[in-house]
Amino acid sequence: MIYPKIYYYLGLIILIALGNLFTRGQDTAQKPVYLIGEVTAVSSDSISVKTKDGESKASITGTTEYKKVPPDNPKLAAAVNVEFSAIEAGDKVVVSCLPAAQAGGLTARTVYLMSKSEIAQKRARENERWVTRGISGKVAEVNMAENTVSIDVSGLMGTTRVKIKPNPTAIYKRYAPNSIAYSEARESSISEIKPGDSLRAVGERSADGTEFTAEEILTGSFQTIAGIIKSIDPSKNEIVLEDQKNKKEYIIELRNFSQIKKFPEEMMQRFAQFGGGQNGGAMMIRPAGGQGQSPPPQRPAGEQPTAGGPPNGQPMRMNGPRGGIDDLYERLPAIKLEDLKIGDVIAVSSSKTAVNDKVPAIKVLAGIGPILTMLQARNAAAGSRNALGNFTIPGLEGFDFGN
Repeated sequence: MIYPKIYYYLGLIILIALGNLFTRGQDTAQKPVYLIGEVTAVSSDSISVKTKDGESKASITGTTEYKKVPPDNPKLAAAVNVEFSAIEAGDKVVVSCLPAAQAGGLTARTVYLMSKSEIAQKRARENERWVTRGISGKVAEVNMAENTVSIDVSGLMGTTRVKIKPNPTAIYKRYAPNSIAYSEARESSISEIKPGDSLRAVGERSADGTEFTAEEILTGSFQTIAGIIKSIDPSKNEIVLEDQKNKKEYIIELRNFSQIKKFPEEMMQRFAQFGGGQNGGAMMIRPAGGQGQSPPPQRPAGEQPTAGGPPNGQPMRMNGPRGGIDDLYERLPAIKLEDLKIGDVIAVSSSKTAVNDKVPAIKVLAGIGPILTMLQARNAAAGSRNALGNFTIPGLEGFDFGN
């Protein structure tokens, strides 16, 4: 599972709703046209908007009105009048247009906008909330009688069982299939949560760290496949992967929401030296780059957290409820499809709703070959039937190769 994608498309989604509201009550004699999307260019006499169907332009006149909607209160009643100069490239907008006299032309009547800087500030606040007051793990048990959910929170050196207690007004959400976008998550309930699900919650921990009172709970059902790359087709954005457990081949599809990260060789070797997470105790690892900072907002795959890294130069403790393996994934360096090659060992996470043999990848983690080699040798020496053993891949939701 991924860090929640907090409101990357918030402005666009909300403004679509605003556009629908604005349509009501319009004079049907001259039906308005709506440009909904992101401002790509603005001049003294026009505004260009990138919509889902491509780029469109509308003319600006002396009668065009401009209204700004605050991200924290996205309602028409909260919109305030602004000047044309307030519009910048990157802002999210709904432009209400009337067909111009010339064929195919549009004239902007009203521009509703959300400032890109205010959206970024909103996203940063939400990210901070999930990072500093959040928890994530794999669902171990759902107790409907007690209205609680127990999760296993994985660190590099083990797991911690934590009981999630929703408060009376807790919000439940569930990821949409093949999506890790928070904005696409739908309303849910505790009855939809099942053992094995990935869960994130925001709220307050108990003093001993064994319980967590949740204000919001976000869940999803994911799977992880690990294996060797047999072929790569850049034209289709596809990888053929041979599963290490059952030797079955899967076609991995890389979509716009997919992330590809690589475990640095030096870090993986150090990890392997500690027994692949099988020994007790803490392991101190510095994030990639040595600065302890999370990457800028990303992704899908879109939006990434912008907060939560340790102070510059300080090590990051990855075991225990506050330092999950998923946090480490976010700090690993991103790579591209062309950086992968045949024979590489990778792990891929996807929604469990994927059907047939094609797997839409949510997360891809490369560079895990050394640790799998170490585990195979160790288990072979012990006479284990399971060559991979029980090993958790950092960043891929506590996937257990022994399952």
